Amino acid sequence: MRTELTIVASPDRSPRISAVGGLAARITGRDTVHVIGTAATPLGGDHWDVTVRVLSGARLTLRSVAASLALPGRGRVLSTAQWSVEVEDDAELDCALEPTVIAGGAEHRVETTVSLAESSTLLLRERVQIGRAGEATGRWVGVTNADLGALPLLRHQLELGVGTVSHDVLDGPAAVTSELRYPDDRPADVTGDIRSARTRLPLARGGSLTTRLGPHL
Repeated sequence: MRTELTIVASPDRSPRISAVGGLAARITGRDTVHVIGTAATPLGGDHWDVTVRVLSGARLTLRSVAASLALPGRGRVLSTAQWSVEVEDDAELDCALEPTVIAGGAEHRVETTVSLAESSTLLLRERVQIGRAGEATGRWVGVTNADLGALPLLRHQLELGVGTVSHDVLDGPAAVTSELRYPDDRPADVTGDIRSARTRLPLARGGSLTTRLGPHL
């Protein structure tokens, strides 16, 4: 199944929403939209194409009503998603969806591109759990490319699960929370241990990337 979802927030009207496939969205408050699953997706072979635009001077809070479950399909295990996020001048986006759970035997790859202006404000949070209860064989790859104006802000890739460098059935991380903030002038911070660590790293052009790894969310 191919799913397409577009959300455009403007300063002078309610967000505009266009959806085809297994995702929909509903306006649930002033400048607030919730994403809703309307079918069992993503399955192996599925692709999501999600576009979020916050026009100059607008604000958008983006949430979801439930976690997403990536499942293997019949004959195909890999599902993919492409997120395109644009936050214009003096615009604000707060995007923190419910977690994605990668079921046993499934693989899910997410590529996120972010375009910001100097006066943009962004919180972009992603949470992923490998396996349901008793499962440990899923795989997830997350790629984030963020630009500030015409120059790079962040190039980042993280992998969890079977076949990745960090995979260890006994003690490897199986969950991640990743949070991109702009602007953010807080200093670097590292807490935790080898089993459960949280790292906040300032970015060279402003903003920060916070990553938490552990056995569970």
